[in-house]
This record gives sequence, structure tokens and C-alpha cells, in this order.
Amino acid sequence: MIGVFDYTVLLTYGSFISAVLGILVSWQQPENPYIAVLFLLLCGLCDAFDGRVARRKKDRTDFEKRYGIQIDSLSDLAAFGVLPVCIGNAMVRACPPVSGAAETSGNGAFVVLPFLLYAVMAVYSLAALIRLAYFNVTEEERQMAEGETDTAEGRKYYTGLPVTTAALIFPAILLFQYLIPRDITPVYFVVMLFTAFCFVSKHRIRKPGLKGISLMVAVGAAEFLFLTLILTGR
Repeated sequence: MIGVFDYTVLLTYGSFISAVLGILVSWQQPENPYIAVLFLLLCGLCDAFDGRVARRKKDRTDFEKRYGIQIDSLSDLAAFGVLPVCIGNAMVRACPPVSGAAETSGNGAFVVLPFLLYAVMAVYSLAALIRLAYFNVTEEERQMAEGETDTAEGRKYYTGLPVTTAALIFPAILLFQYLIPRDITPVYFVVMLFTAFCFVSKHRIRKPGLKGISLMVAVGAAEFLFLTLILTGR
């Protein structure tokens, strides 16, 4: 059987499966995008630790290392490039009223300008694809230049916003949707377009260390907790 199936890739596989489930839920239950957002947060949690878990195995072959890099990017495309788009599409299809919010399903803006929203979603997914491909190529060049054979552990800066930040950005918008008594679906797409631009920008971002990763995991855990409370309390 082809592929790698040891513990070094389990979290990456888990992230991909979570992404697929989130995509399916967003299409089958568009009236409640909060469930799909929980899967997005799970993707982010898996991604935060998959590299560290893989590097714990000291005797990985070059094939296993290259395989891990490839499936990580493929998984990230599904989780952070496609799933947020499906969540946005679910919000447009349902425009669900939340606690204290007015009914917005008749919002004319989304009837008149559906193709504009589809264009934003397509641009976002394309930007995520470009960002991931660019990272893979530049990381391979960096490793060759520096004589490394491992993953991105030696990288100090990222060029452009990492696509994994989607796991924190879009759940935060859904939380605001719950707190604000108005439909903020347009905000979701404005943020999506801005995020797409950040994916492909040339701005350099320092790679977070252990403290930074821990902070992001804590923020994601808090978002997951609040969203779970929203779902169970409705």
C-alpha cells in the first residue's frame, strides 16, 4: 500500500479529514455554519502540532520528510483554502438569525450581487493555493542552499500571511456574528478578500516561536469553547 501511515502523519491526516467533514457539513447544514467552524478550528489545532510531532522521529527517511511536506500543503489547501469558502457560502445561503439578531434572509445585496461574492471566494482559494505553492518552492530552495534536509524548522520569516491563520480569523467573525445583533456576513467577505491579499503579499512575518504558537492555540481553544457553548445553548 502506497503512502506513509506512522504517527508522524496522523495529525495531518486528521486535519484533512476534519476539513472534509467541515465542507460536507457546511453544504448539508448551511443554516448552522457554526458546526463547520468547529471543524476549521480542529484543523488549526492539528496543524499547530503536526510538524513538531513529525520531527520527534529522528530516523525519518528523505522520502518521509518530502512526503510530509507535500501532504501538509495539500491538507492545508482543503482546510484553510476551501473550508472557509464553504462556510462563507453557507452564510450566504442561510443568512441565519442568531440570538438577538434580526431576520436577514431577505437581504437584497446577496440576491443582486451573488457573483461578486463567488468571485471573492474564488480569489481567496486561489490566493491560498498560490501561497502554499510559493512556500513549498522557496522552502525547497532554502533547504538546498543551506544544506538542510528537514522541514521548515530553520526558517525565521514567512513571506506573506500563512494560510493557517484562517483557523483563527474566520471563527472570530462567527463569534462576532453571535454577539452583534445584525447580520455581518458582508464583513466575512471583506475580511476574506483582505486575507487573500495578505496571503500573496511580499510582507515578511516573523515565524512564531513556542510562546507564539501556544498563544494561538489558547486563542483557538477559547474560540472552540465559546462556539461549542453557542451550539449547545441554542
